Amino acid sequence: MSSITILTPTYNRAAYLPRLYESLKAQTDKDFLWLVVDDGSEDDTEALLASYGQKDVEICYIRQENGGKHTALNRGIAEIRSELTFIVDSDDYLPDNAVKTILAYHEKYRGMPGLCGYSFLRCHGDGRVNTAYFPSDELIGSYAQVRINGGIGGDKAEVFYTDILKKYPFPVFPGEKFMPEDTVWMRMSGPYQMVHINKNIYYCDYLEGGLTNTGRRMKVHSPRGMVLRSRVYLDDPAIHMKVKAKMMLLYQIYGRFAGMSAGELRGETGEKVLWYLCKVPSFVIWLMWRRSLAAE
Repeated sequence: MSSITILTPTYNRAAYLPRLYESLKAQTDKDFLWLVVDDGSEDDTEALLASYGQKDVEICYIRQENGGKHTALNRGIAEIRSELTFIVDSDDYLPDNAVKTILAYHEKYRGMPGLCGYSFLRCHGDGRVNTAYFPSDELIGSYAQVRINGGIGGDKAEVFYTDILKKYPFPVFPGEKFMPEDTVWMRMSGPYQMVHINKNIYYCDYLEGGLTNTGRRMKVHSPRGMVLRSRVYLDDPAIHMKVKAKMMLLYQIYGRFAGMSAGELRGETGEKVLWYLCKVPSFVIWLMWRRSLAAE
């Protein structure tokens, strides 16, 4: 059994998968399985992956009815048996030493109590680090402490201990096809920490039509997921008040898009004072968003 499963949820990305496949073929350490969960693609994704065979990269393919990236991740994680899980999007790719780097750090930190995995850097194709470096190399801390309270935005390359990741499935709401990944990362950051490593193991170039660029409309169509995501931040006593203020605004805005009443929203958060402070500005922003989306 491989030490790492590279988990790729995909939807209509047959044009981009070859670049990722070539980067996997080029890995200097082959101790990995590539698990692709096809979220109901309507292109030739299945045929493309079948054409690769098993000679250069060990591939496992699963197809499901379209339900959103988070449901594809749940399906894949449920099947994984390797010690580590590395989520790599279908329109991204890896430097040829990515697997070797991950395993080297895992050998160093394996057995340390309280860890749920490792967070590495992502870079753009031109080599620029996505958003920011970590404040120090091999910094050990929770996602909430290092990334959120530390103000380090942008995507990083997370590698998780599979047995822990399985304990935190992505919440699923009927009819909604989006759930931000930080909803789960935040839930894990209460009991668990990560090693934050200033080494690039991931190349990303955000594409038109990708989840990162589809923006507000996608989130508005999954409002209950966005409400839950905001509440995870609001319920964490370690999160800075500046972050909580932003999340309270989003909590009320998406709550209105979800058709939730003011009483229902107020009753589900312990931040009562902040709820009242954000009530009027969140209503104004909600009106602006609704008008803007209607005009698109």
